[in-house]
Amino acid sequence: MAAGQMSSNEKSAPVKMVTTNTGRILRVSADDEAARVAAAAAAASAPAHVDPARRADVLFRVRRAEGHEISSWWMIGAFVLTSGLVIAALSWVPYSA
Repeated sequence: MAAGQMSSNEKSAPVKMVTTNTGRILRVSADDEAARVAAAAAAASAPAHVDPARRADVLFRVRRAEGHEISSWWMIGAFVLTSGLVIAALSWVPYSA
């Protein structure tokens, strides 16, 4: 069977062919279309001006001024401190190397 042909005993929802801006051809069923419309309606009901730094699922994100970046020395220091703490903690383990 060629792609796009269906046998006569198969029952399926009507399929619409959609061509995207890039030339890709999509097969969209009525169920997919209804789900897309419902998702678009749900997205439209969300508030328009939501600060990403204030989202509920973001714990430690901080809003900084444009162009401001944290110094790389903070990350180096955090690595050295964490490594030192791990080595100190492992030194208390009996029979360790």
